[in-house]
Amino acid sequence: MSKAGVPAKEMLVKENDIDLDDVEVKLGELEAELVEINANNDKLQRSYNELMEYKLVLQKAGEFFSSAHRSATDQQSEIESQQAGEDLLESPLLQEEKSIDSTKQVKLGFLTGLVPREKSMVFERILFRATRGNIFIRQTVIEEPVIDPNTGEKAEKNVFVVFYSGERAKSKILKICEAFGANRYPFSEDLGKQAQMITEVSGRLSELKTTIDAGLGQRNILLQTIGDKFELWNLKVRKEKAIYHTLNMLSLDVTKKCLVAEGWSPVFASNEIQDALQRAAVDSNSQVGSIFQVLRTKESPPTYFRTNKFTSAIQEIVDAYGVAKYQEANPGVFTIVTFPFLFAVMFGDWGHGICILLATMYLILREKKLSSQKLGDIMEMAFGGRYVILMMSLFSIYTGLIYNEFFSIPYPLFAPSAYDCRDTSCSEATTIGLIKVRDTYPFGLDPVWHGSRSELPFLNSLKMKMSILLGVSQMNLGIIMSYFNARFFKSSVNIWFQFIPQMIFLNSLFGYLSVLIIIKWCTGSQADLYHVMIYMFLSPMDELGENQLFPHQKTVQLLLLFLALVSVPCMLLPKPFILKKQHEARHQGQLYAPLDETDESLHVETSGGSHGHEEFEFSEIFVHQLIHTIEFVLGAVSNTASYLRLWALSLAHSELSSVFYEKVLLLAFGYNNVLIWIVGIIVFIFATVGVLLVMETLSAFLHALRLHWVEFQNKFYEGDGYKFAPFTFVFTANEDE
Repeated sequence: MSKAGVPAKEMLVKENDIDLDDVEVKLGELEAELVEINANNDKLQRSYNELMEYKLVLQKAGEFFSSAHRSATDQQSEIESQQAGEDLLESPLLQEEKSIDSTKQVKLGFLTGLVPREKSMVFERILFRATRGNIFIRQTVIEEPVIDPNTGEKAEKNVFVVFYSGERAKSKILKICEAFGANRYPFSEDLGKQAQMITEVSGRLSELKTTIDAGLGQRNILLQTIGDKFELWNLKVRKEKAIYHTLNMLSLDVTKKCLVAEGWSPVFASNEIQDALQRAAVDSNSQVGSIFQVLRTKESPPTYFRTNKFTSAIQEIVDAYGVAKYQEANPGVFTIVTFPFLFAVMFGDWGHGICILLATMYLILREKKLSSQKLGDIMEMAFGGRYVILMMSLFSIYTGLIYNEFFSIPYPLFAPSAYDCRDTSCSEATTIGLIKVRDTYPFGLDPVWHGSRSELPFLNSLKMKMSILLGVSQMNLGIIMSYFNARFFKSSVNIWFQFIPQMIFLNSLFGYLSVLIIIKWCTGSQADLYHVMIYMFLSPMDELGENQLFPHQKTVQLLLLFLALVSVPCMLLPKPFILKKQHEARHQGQLYAPLDETDESLHVETSGGSHGHEEFEFSEIFVHQLIHTIEFVLGAVSNTASYLRLWALSLAHSELSSVFYEKVLLLAFGYNNVLIWIVGIIVFIFATVGVLLVMETLSAFLHALRLHWVEFQNKFYEGDGYKFAPFTFVFTANEDE
């Protein structure tokens, strides 16, 4: 159908109106008819292509023979005129010699046909060598490619005429023609017969053309009939194939003559499944009813989260890291909010946020139409994550209002600036010379900071500390989720020797740093937090001096440092020994227990962090716990530093936006030329869209993805489960074979 250019029409008939047996009979009849039409068409087309080649041979070879005949006639006339002027005494001798030569003339044979142009030179060389030069060959180029009757493909060919002497040379020439794929055609020397043959061939070509067109028309009508119902038949066959594929997984109970199926189903769907089985038994007039029974198994069930079009994209982001094991806490619940928020921290500009919001609203408002169309790869991804992008744009507008940036331009939206110039000498917009004349700016950053000398130091300090606070908060959330996992799976070992030491270690160092940041903000202290944290480790007994933020800070730091050091061996040592003791207690007197019970006996070990081997390997458990401890201790530092990407990308986005505004738009408006204005606006638009709205969006998206996968989910998420894949017809129509 695709080769003939016949499209398949959309389904207009309900699926229930057709029967698979009727479809099979109908398709058999249509196939037989179509095969017969195609076979006849192939024969006719082959004959047509042969006649086309024959016609070309007649034309080109006829031209050669005509020119040769004219040349021979002219040469004979010239010889006769020369002989008439010679001496009479010599004339009889010459005529006698001529008559003697004419009796010795040999009749030459010839062959005509077509040879592929790329083989023509080799063809001529082989003929010359095989006959030792006793041939004469002429070739003529055919300008247009011709369709080869044997292959059915277009090829460039030459018409050849080979003159030879003797049957032996003829047999050699025939074998060489066959080896080179040269098609030979009969040809007559008589000019009258040539004209007659050309007329006959032309008539047969017109007849074949009419017959072929009629056959193609009949085939198109047949294909159109198939195309009207192709989609319906295709969907029906796919569904039947999917059903039989599933039935092949069932086991046959020979004694009871019934099929037994084992599978997974959500608990909430049990009643629906029973009702469906009862309806199927009634509709099929079955003598035996279906039995639905819940089985107890030691296999780990698949994971199924009920999602909708709003939450499905976020769940796909989480599942790309790893599918949650059965009943494990799902990070997607928090990712719905934290992912677009961390993106917006790096992308804070409410002008850019509005642009992304408008593009997303277009996808959402036209989602019904776009969902039924085939989109490109990039557009397909953007459409699938349209609600994630919607949340990202809304949070970007929110953080943009906090940063007070609209395409890098500050606006006093909520109130006038709290600061004003003391006199005209502060026209440089520096903080020196500014006095506070009003209440503090109610929401976000005071617009007076933008463009001042201290803008970068102030924003760097603000965003860097904010990044640390956000990072420590999210990592604490991850560790708290590990507590709920351990409590759900009833693993007290993980609570006492994993959750508690991790909380103590992280908050003794970076939780304490977060508290210092908040205290410094609230008190306006000039303490150097770098100095405090560094010398907390290097010289914990030294006095803090001007870096002291609250009373007894030195004592608190010593206590926190001691707790952080003690928490490391608490994470490392107790858990492997406790797991070993639990294993020995459970298996005491059960050395020869069946293998089926072995998996059950290791259930606690598996939930407690071991690999669930049939034999308890203490060394392997200890090494695993050592790796886990080292990873957490080093990761606490590296992960906290990793959240500084929030500050770095936010600063980069703000500076890029400022550069495009000042060095492109304002620079263009500085000229009194409309053409320069238009060019400046166009360059600004393309730079904003290409760099800030596309590349920066992708960059912030990937960094937010990394923060969730590495810094957040590795605190509690194992992700070693597998998805629940129910039998469904939803994607049957779109699946490729």
